[in-house]
Amino acid sequence: MINMTTNYMGLELKSPLVVSASPLCKKVDNIRKMEDAGAAGIVLHSLFEEQIMIENQELDRFLTQGSESYAESLSYFPNLDYYAGPQEYLKHVSEAKKAVNIPIIGSLNGVSTGGWIEYAKNIQAVGADALELNIYYIPTNPDITAQQIERMYTDLVSDVKASVNVPVAVKLSPYFSAMPNMARQLDRAGANALVLFNRFYQPDLDIDNLKVKPNLNLSKSEEIRLRLRWIAILFGHIKADMAVTGGVHTASDVVKSIMSGANVAMMTSALLQNGIEHLSKVTADLKVWMESHKYESVTQMKGITSQQKVAEPAAFERANYMKVLDSYK
Repeated sequence: MINMTTNYMGLELKSPLVVSASPLCKKVDNIRKMEDAGAAGIVLHSLFEEQIMIENQELDRFLTQGSESYAESLSYFPNLDYYAGPQEYLKHVSEAKKAVNIPIIGSLNGVSTGGWIEYAKNIQAVGADALELNIYYIPTNPDITAQQIERMYTDLVSDVKASVNVPVAVKLSPYFSAMPNMARQLDRAGANALVLFNRFYQPDLDIDNLKVKPNLNLSKSEEIRLRLRWIAILFGHIKADMAVTGGVHTASDVVKSIMSGANVAMMTSALLQNGIEHLSKVTADLKVWMESHKYESVTQMKGITSQQKVAEPAAFERANYMKVLDSYK
């Protein structure tokens, strides 16, 4: 009998399929459907730092900074009336937890400690099984050094970890000059898991009206390769669990994630494109694949194609770059 269970941050999951944060998670009915379709855990949509700051009346400096020179900058900041406030978010966490029997992971999106400590505690208090810190920071000030940015990340993780008892995951971008070292720093700061990678949504340019405009493209399976590479490199070098997010669409993507060394594979774009019921197909396909390849458990697959265990570890380094170029005829 196939054993699809896995452990993520100390949470026993029935499979490695976890739903990552998205607008789909804003409705409790959707969350029930996700559980019924096979989701082993759900990361709720994020509570943004800006929402917390508005409640604390601390956002004025962000909204007014530079507006004397660029009046249109205020129009680029979103209307946060669209987002539920902190109290509504806490109510949603509580309702979601009561509605299903799978782990519910709260999500905080921001860059500074600020009100995060208070709301990390509050999210824990209303029943969340874990917390994901989605640290979305784009350094635009040339006076800020890489070391300062890294310290900001590790301080944030240390402060949140000191304030809660539930496991804490950190969702990262791939834009660090020394990713293994950054991962180790976060590991030592207490992160229970690293979620690789955040998808920074790149703005487009309106060349007729000379404006910067938001642009959203859902992921494709090809995007998983960056995640697989770093999961495979980090496997065995850090204690924290790892999750792949971005590019998980099929059972093959889930298999690749686990074989690289991840504990779970997180899915959002595929559900937005194909509907929540797509989880059922991926779960069934995963079981069929494991049976046909004679894998008895997910644990048996974990990390078998990581850099530590493959026959050619250099494939994850510069040798692969040269080999790929040479392969094009």
